[in-house]
Amino acid sequence: MAISKNKEVLRIATAGSVDDGKSTLIGRLLYETNSITTDKLLAIEESSRRKGLGYTDLSLLTDGLVAEREQGITIDVAHIYFSTPKRKFIIADTPGHVEYTRNMVTGASNADVSIVLVDARNGLAEQTHRHLYISHLLKVPKVIVCVNKMDLVDYDEDRFNEVVQDFKNLLGNDTFKNLSIDFIPVSSLHGENIANDARQMGWYKGDNLLEVLENIEVHPDTKNKPARFPVQLVIRPKSDDFHDYRGYAGKVASGTFSKGDTIRALPSGMTARIQSIDQFEDSLEHAEATESVTIRLDHDIDISRGDMLVKDEELRGSKDLVSNICWMDNAPLVNGKTYKLQHGVNETRVKVAGINFRVETSNLIKDETATELGLNDVGQVTLKSSKAVLIDRYEENRANGAFILIDEFTNSTVGVGFAS
Repeated sequence: MAISKNKEVLRIATAGSVDDGKSTLIGRLLYETNSITTDKLLAIEESSRRKGLGYTDLSLLTDGLVAEREQGITIDVAHIYFSTPKRKFIIADTPGHVEYTRNMVTGASNADVSIVLVDARNGLAEQTHRHLYISHLLKVPKVIVCVNKMDLVDYDEDRFNEVVQDFKNLLGNDTFKNLSIDFIPVSSLHGENIANDARQMGWYKGDNLLEVLENIEVHPDTKNKPARFPVQLVIRPKSDDFHDYRGYAGKVASGTFSKGDTIRALPSGMTARIQSIDQFEDSLEHAEATESVTIRLDHDIDISRGDMLVKDEELRGSKDLVSNICWMDNAPLVNGKTYKLQHGVNETRVKVAGINFRVETSNLIKDETATELGLNDVGQVTLKSSKAVLIDRYEENRANGAFILIDEFTNSTVGVGFAS
């Protein structure tokens, strides 16, 4: 069957505790969708034989680093691509160890769906709480819990229901009240309920994992959010043919812009109407979220790189930012420390004015006495900025609600933030 060039791309983040079978599940998805080259399949079959296994170890497809293969764990974030006739997929395969929490945040930051694995024998673990919390923090629209290794509990329906109930008890916490979640019993090793219906679990009447992934709607919320267009470049061609051309190039972060719309340029607040929306040699009537275009206005106003075009929605820059932070550096975040804040193409200097609390993500307890955030910690801080930041609350607009913190001296990215 021919594959459409215009298929939607679904971005997936995977998470699971060590030995829950995450790498095997991803390998099984690649195998069942014929996404493995013959030479690579032969190589992992040979490697499996050398290890004395009586089966093909599909986890070897994703544990690409030597250290990962030797330890049998996932260390780094890997991006894995595969497709079916219906859809293209990008998987961010993230580590399960607590010390790699920052890697999971990075991998899940743009995800449309998060797949959380649990071992049917063990059920919920501390890492499960952590993974669900991060999915909540990043506002991932959909979570799929795969109860894996059902073959090791004799495909027992009662055990699956017990695990589901434990999850529902956890999800009763107000923290997760808006989390959309599905449950699927699977055996990654034997391919049960991954891309084919489960032969051993006739009691399960839902779709298999691949069917669920193929039919999830790629979240349209960015199109329905407030219109945001960060200006990346002011285009003024130096040619007689385009002597009077002035356009503002960038990617629509959220919402929709149309010809004739009245826009406001921030931070100046000046207004104008959209005269045309250009994309290469075409002229568009509308530009939606994720589209890269050049916008021309009916008259010249003062707009520079880093300014933002908005429509009728209220957006006020703020110098006081209350934000959730995932800390990624060995040196802790402490009160009074200054950093560079990067929001889109804009950079400003900020000072930590207060640490409101640190979250123990394994049990969701907030420590309001915390005086610092250490490596892999998540907490809420107040930042004071040297200039107003044109940012939305992350909960209301993911596309314009996140930023990174950069060490002023090493220029290393030390934290990722989500405006509250």
